[in-house]
Amino acid sequence: MRHLMPVHATHTPQLATKEKLVARLLFWFAAHARDLPWRRTSDPYAVWVSEIMLQQTQVKTVIPYWNRWMRKLPTIQSAAKASPAKLHKLWEGLGYYTRVRNLQKAARQMLAQHDGKFPENFAAVLALPGIGRYTAGAICSIAFDQPTPILDGNVIRVLTRLYGITTNPRAQKTNSRLWQLAGELVHHASRITHHVTGSRSIARAAGSKGADDPIRLMAIDHRRSPQPILGNCSALNQSLMELGALLCTPRSPDCAGCPVNQLCVARKQNLQEKLPKLAKPSKTTARRFIAFVVERNGRLLVRQRPAGTLNGHLWEFPNLETPAGATPRQLARTFFGRAPTKLEPLATLKHSITRYRITLEAFRAELPNAHPQPDGKWLTRGQLHKLAFTSAHKKILARIGAPSIVSARPIGRH
Repeated sequence: MRHLMPVHATHTPQLATKEKLVARLLFWFAAHARDLPWRRTSDPYAVWVSEIMLQQTQVKTVIPYWNRWMRKLPTIQSAAKASPAKLHKLWEGLGYYTRVRNLQKAARQMLAQHDGKFPENFAAVLALPGIGRYTAGAICSIAFDQPTPILDGNVIRVLTRLYGITTNPRAQKTNSRLWQLAGELVHHASRITHHVTGSRSIARAAGSKGADDPIRLMAIDHRRSPQPILGNCSALNQSLMELGALLCTPRSPDCAGCPVNQLCVARKQNLQEKLPKLAKPSKTTARRFIAFVVERNGRLLVRQRPAGTLNGHLWEFPNLETPAGATPRQLARTFFGRAPTKLEPLATLKHSITRYRITLEAFRAELPNAHPQPDGKWLTRGQLHKLAFTSAHKKILARIGAPSIVSARPIGRH
């Protein structure tokens, strides 16, 4: 499908000046941007941590994680030297744990190759583990005010609507065009000789949502912390992301409040809800797991997932995927080599990992004749709460009540 052309040529962003488009975005961002904690600093390490955390994760979820991380690991050096257990505990609940392991690899690479300093060169940033083109562009523009383009989901949505692009933005040709457009905008921002952004009042930062919004509430709570004066490249890239997050949303975009609505092809042709034109999502697959909570003398049986697997290094209760028609009691017999003397439902949890829709059923299991086993550990509740668990198994841990007398023989990994 070709790129959709506007009905009226006067509505095309191509004929509108970049000066008007960029200026409107910059002034809008100065007045309406959320007061997020990582926006109060230009420290590239802090910016980098925020960008890694924000991958596949909502802003409101990231805020407490980022604040806690920066308290515990405030420098590149501290991140490089932290133990794996500490890293995973700080990341517990964010998911996609490869991100945090790559973050530490990158920190160690900076110690070895850049004297412990964050590199300012785009190619050097891109060469760090876990950093792709978008993240490198975000860091270099936000922290160093370089004219490096960015293209994430929010920016893709803004640009496809603004320019009326109706082909799949993930397709190579269309994606290249979007990168070019993003590059043209930030490059033009770099040529503006004055700052149009800067500090702003908390009253304006709070906006119309008021103190009930956790992000706005954070801004009010930190009203004594002024935001740094941003360079125009930093502000322009963040304005595109912010516009997609606050106004140019996937559904029911607020076109009336958009600072560039007069330049938007999608608005003129009533295509806001149809763009971007993404490929249909993959079909989901249902999977069912059974987990067993086994206790002996006040200690619970857990195991650590091996490195190189999904959720590697994290902890979990013994569990296995269930074949069709199998009952929990049959699975316990297969799993432990003997039938449980007692099996009680504890919790049923549902969650998603990529295209899988997972149901996890947890049971308390009483089993005779406990034996030590090589790939599991008997730990107290206090010890367990210091470990990083997978999100679903952390919920199981939260559901465990008073101790019960149980035991088990050696188990294997699934």
